[in-house]
Amino acid sequence: MKVVCEREKLLQAFQIAAGVASTRTPKPILENIKLEATADATTVMATDLEIGIRIDVAGIEVEAGGSVVLPIKRVGGILRESSDEKLTIESDGTKTLIHGDRSEFQLPTQNPDEFPPVPPFAEQAYHEVPARLFREMVRRTVFSTDTESSHYALGGVLVELTADKIIGVGTDGRRLAVQEGPAESVNDHKTDDSTVIPSKAVKLIERAVVDNEENLQLAVRENNIVLRSRQTTIFSRLVEGRYPRWRDVFPDRSSMVKIEMNVGPFLTAVRQAAIVTSDDRRGIDFTFGDGQLVLVGHGAEMGESQVELPIAYDGEKIPVKLDPRYVAEFLQVLDSEGTITVHVRDAQSAVVCDTGDNYSYVIMPLFRE
Repeated sequence: MKVVCEREKLLQAFQIAAGVASTRTPKPILENIKLEATADATTVMATDLEIGIRIDVAGIEVEAGGSVVLPIKRVGGILRESSDEKLTIESDGTKTLIHGDRSEFQLPTQNPDEFPPVPPFAEQAYHEVPARLFREMVRRTVFSTDTESSHYALGGVLVELTADKIIGVGTDGRRLAVQEGPAESVNDHKTDDSTVIPSKAVKLIERAVVDNEENLQLAVRENNIVLRSRQTTIFSRLVEGRYPRWRDVFPDRSSMVKIEMNVGPFLTAVRQAAIVTSDDRRGIDFTFGDGQLVLVGHGAEMGESQVELPIAYDGEKIPVKLDPRYVAEFLQVLDSEGTITVHVRDAQSAVVCDTGDNYSYVIMPLFRE
């Protein structure tokens, strides 16, 4: 095998694929990335047997087709540190040579036939999903998942696909984020209520999908999911376990007070009030009423903060104690210039926040001290 590649383009694909490869495994072959070159495409592949990725790399001239297994640490270092615009990679099956105009490296290699297969996308039934929407859905839900929970289903993002819609849900049992958007079913593709993609996989998808792509193809099978973008195919096993009945978490909003708030100033106020909090005393008292939101934080070492923010609500005061991290993480995934609608009822009821683009967020209250 012999190829001439544009270093920056290969580096970008290599770094994304490296996020999949296993660093702790009884199979040393999994600590590598496979590079496969044919007349039609040159592809980098990585897998940890739970998640797999294929990335077609542009800007590569194939002088002799074939495949090679590349050690992540050494080849990643070469691609990062080299100053050459183009590098030549060639292998005879026993050693790999990487060289440019001003550098040359010789590395041992392993048999590429021992690398587990990462098959291409070959599904006939799937969903077409706008790429920008899917990235937004991941960003707005994955932060709410719980990767340390003994409830495995909470360690991923639930994806529901209907004939014309995609719904993404993330929760850790204390807050819940839901994003909806349009999607198109091809050949009657749909999902059940337990299609949970691991957080690691959805973060990988967000990194791998570029902003200027139009649509993704997403297919769900019995125990796994496969997604294809313009240059990338990602495979992942699904998280085991039944997902909570997330729709039951939403309170009846018809009797709640609705308050329009600006994202940027709200986030600033929450961050300021949270300065004195700690792991032992992390709650902040949010009091809505009389034309302002008053945030009061109490530190474990007698520290205290009070921040006031004007709001468009002059009614009776409504106090509720919330974890500022959960409020801030929600606001951070939104446009700071945008607005949200905050729904509040009393100190015992969940707070619900809505945006104008089908995104909702529920925060459970803390017990008042």
